[in-house]
Amino acid sequence: MAKVMLRENEGKIYFYIAKKDMEEIIDTIEFESDEKWGGEVELSNGESWWIEPGAKNLPKEAVCKKLS
Repeated sequence: MAKVMLRENEGKIYFYIAKKDMEEIIDTIEFESDEKWGGEVELSNGESWWIEPGAKNLPKEAVCKKLS
């Protein structure tokens, strides 16, 4: 599990982990509505992560789990 900062800029959603100094763009996301946003996401580096689904209020900090 990692503390992640999520933010949106010019239609792209950025996934940033400060401890690793890693910032990637979210390529795909399981749930995309404003009311239910999150689930399994795939990053531009090929990694898969889990974001607990909830309201899409960006920017926000979330605790996410690495799947692969």
